[in-house]
Amino acid sequence: MRMIDRRRLLSVAASAAILAVVAPRTGSTQQLTRDDVFRDPDTPVLGNPDGDVTVVEFFDYQCPYCKKSHPDVKSVVAEDGNVRLIMKDWPVFGDASVFAAQAVLGANEIGVYEKAMDVLMATPASLSEEDVKRLLTSAGLDLGKIAAAVRQNDKKISNLLTRNYDQALAFNFGGTPSFVIGKTAYSGVLSKDQLRDLIKQARAA
Repeated sequence: MRMIDRRRLLSVAASAAILAVVAPRTGSTQQLTRDDVFRDPDTPVLGNPDGDVTVVEFFDYQCPYCKKSHPDVKSVVAEDGNVRLIMKDWPVFGDASVFAAQAVLGANEIGVYEKAMDVLMATPASLSEEDVKRLLTSAGLDLGKIAAAVRQNDKKISNLLTRNYDQALAFNFGGTPSFVIGKTAYSGVLSKDQLRDLIKQARAA
């Protein structure tokens, strides 16, 4: 499987595992709206699509903190039952991360997004393109169909990754994972209790 138009994005270190509150960058030429962040029509939705609170996580398939905390994020979302989970690909660890993001977004186009995502998130942090292909195959996914979906939706996928990247910069995020919940953005790993509290606050607001 060969992806096309892979872009080399800014490489940054992973966030420290602390909670920090940040605001969208001032002076931006284009202000973000809630729909830009929470309702991008091309972004897959996990959890409850009709949930009353949306949790957005900017992540990378090679980020060790993202991978370690992902089961906790999914567990809290499932436990709550009324949360939309948006995983925004922000591939900051180089070409293999971009390849992984493209592949899973291609998998979304053929209806196997969560299965593709879960198999990559369950692996150790470092991935090569060959690792991505091997892992997707091991999960029973058809690489030929995924590659075809990426080619057919290249512009859509590339534009989505660009929007995610621009949003992450607008929030002044320094790395992955980073979250937007309600009206506030948070950079760093969130514990289950922190995530529950932030969902509660967003719901109350």
